[in-house]
Amino acid sequence: MRHLHACRLAAVTSIAALLALTSGPALAEVALSPAPEAGFSVAGVDALRADMQHLVDQKKLAGAVTLLARKGKVVHFEAYGVQDVATGQPTGRDTIYRIASMTKPVTGVAMMMLWEEGRWSLDDPVAKHIPEFADLRVATPAGETVPQSHPMTMRELMSHTAGFDVSAGYEAAGLQDGDLQAMIDKLAAMPLAVQPGSDWRYGPSVNIQGYLVEKLSGLTLDQFFRTRLFEPLKMIDTGFHVDAEKLGRVSAIHTYGSDGLIAPAGQVRSVPAAPPVFLSGSGGLFSTAEDYWRFAQMLANGGELDGVRVLKPETVELMRTNVLAEGVTVDLYGPSQTGVGFGLDFAVITDPAAAGTPQGLNSFYWGGAFGTWFWIDPTHDLVFVGMIQNLRGSIPGAGTPPLRDISPRRVYEALTLP
Repeated sequence: MRHLHACRLAAVTSIAALLALTSGPALAEVALSPAPEAGFSVAGVDALRADMQHLVDQKKLAGAVTLLARKGKVVHFEAYGVQDVATGQPTGRDTIYRIASMTKPVTGVAMMMLWEEGRWSLDDPVAKHIPEFADLRVATPAGETVPQSHPMTMRELMSHTAGFDVSAGYEAAGLQDGDLQAMIDKLAAMPLAVQPGSDWRYGPSVNIQGYLVEKLSGLTLDQFFRTRLFEPLKMIDTGFHVDAEKLGRVSAIHTYGSDGLIAPAGQVRSVPAAPPVFLSGSGGLFSTAEDYWRFAQMLANGGELDGVRVLKPETVELMRTNVLAEGVTVDLYGPSQTGVGFGLDFAVITDPAAAGTPQGLNSFYWGGAFGTWFWIDPTHDLVFVGMIQNLRGSIPGAGTPPLRDISPRRVYEALTLP
């Protein structure tokens, strides 16, 4: 009998081992540290959690995932509500989100990896690397065109001041109807909207950077991201498409009904199960809170994570240094955002008091159109990542609660050790 029991135990163990080998990589379990070890009060972190849960309970959010870390220690990692109000499927810490413009910092890091390799310089004319842009002219209010006051530079391309218009200015052009080369060809046939360096306009600049990553590296953008960033950083759920076996983890997109409560938005954007033709370095990635935290923590650490060095510390510092010319302001939602500058694919808090934020000086950040948001605070050695999935989720006053104000307030109220 004892021998039979041992045989059965061995068989069960073997089956479990086989299942572990054939079921794919398991979700890495993030080790949570006690809040006081990282300088937070337990009550303060609980208040952040309670605020988020309250918004779900009020049906102001379908669901969310939030993650807070300090000095590399994760003290809060929580999933709330459902990832789809139509089905009631609960949100998981591994729910996959369309991170939209949170793709931009990833493209910026790829560009700076190539910068460190000497492939380009900040003062290079963009036309040195994209000859199609050599003779671009600038539109005037009178409907004429004039020469550029100076050739647009790579620094300007990295900070939305190269002279290209806002994205809405290219809707009729169909810039994403084809591959990246087709986008370049279309832009080369159009005048710039403003003189390089004179205005901050949130348009196709980072998709152009994605094209440059391909041209300078010899890899497609998805190949570069995967081999140079995602695999080394163990970002196992991040990419331009979602593998078929993971599609059930992708959050639905939500909106608000006439009663102001959360509702399904329907099929707003399909989820590609294979690499799309247009690889958008501006907004094409899917990711999870954990994966994006690993990316952000690498930057908070000065370009390194778990022994993997991606960038030098001085390169990360350069990315979070304001490069806008005097008088040029960030105006994503208009009016201009005081106390905020722009570095290389990151907004930067240059004056917390003027910006009306508790975030530390030189905090750098960005967000996505569906409401995802994050910031990295080098003053307090702090990283926060938040994921939701709402139509127009990043636009103030469009229905989504002001999470980008609520979360910093709660985080810094919880901070006990500066």
